[in-house]
Amino acid sequence: MMRAVLALLTGILFGAGLAVSGMTNPVRVRGFLDVGGRWDPTLVFVMAAAVAVMMLAWRMQRRLLRPLLAEKFVLPTRKDIDLRLVAGAALFGVGWGIAGICPGPAFAMLALLPADATIFLVGLFAGMAVFRLFSSRGRHSR
Repeated sequence: MMRAVLALLTGILFGAGLAVSGMTNPVRVRGFLDVGGRWDPTLVFVMAAAVAVMMLAWRMQRRLLRPLLAEKFVLPTRKDIDLRLVAGAALFGVGWGIAGICPGPAFAMLALLPADATIFLVGLFAGMAVFRLFSSRGRHSR
């Protein structure tokens, strides 16, 4: 129960941070990504703060034997860069540039702009379903 409450509070805090910082405003995000046009650099501070927080989190993680509310850390282990990763990252970046929304802020936007967020999230989940469909077909044909 305590774990669920802390997960909820952490999610609310994260969503509030995204809203306060402007990451839930697609116009502002597109302005930040438009480096060749009317660039809005204000989100650089948000990115820098996020990197600083993660640097602290990674340092703390190295000193802990296990998480405070779990049995073990679940961290990514793959370090290789393949075509699927690059293509997925490129597709994500293009989608982010067009919509001005990425998955985390989309969930926070449900409270602020529910219609826009719902359209984005339906597209996101549809894309994930299409990927799983083709990915599983590729695995079975090998």
